[in-house]
Amino acid sequence: MASRRRLSGIQRQVLALYRGFLRTARLRAPEEGRRIESVVSAEFRENARNVDHKNFVYIEYLLRRGKRQLDQLKNPDITGLSTLEVNK
Repeated sequence: MASRRRLSGIQRQVLALYRGFLRTARLRAPEEGRRIESVVSAEFRENARNVDHKNFVYIEYLLRRGKRQLDQLKNPDITGLSTLEVNK
């Protein structure tokens, strides 16, 4: 049986954050949950493609920002998730 590659601590944190967003999305209304999942998966994919995997300072910044956003999303008074696209 092939052994799996062990994940680093930061990789485990990223996956835990992603799972947290998905769990929170499931607690919302179905349509809102799907929209949250779509936004979250697009954001994670975009960062996976464009962020240098050795830029730990920026990755840690993204993790902190994501945790704050997740905490806000867990608040029952928050009705949804919005995105802002800035052309570079």
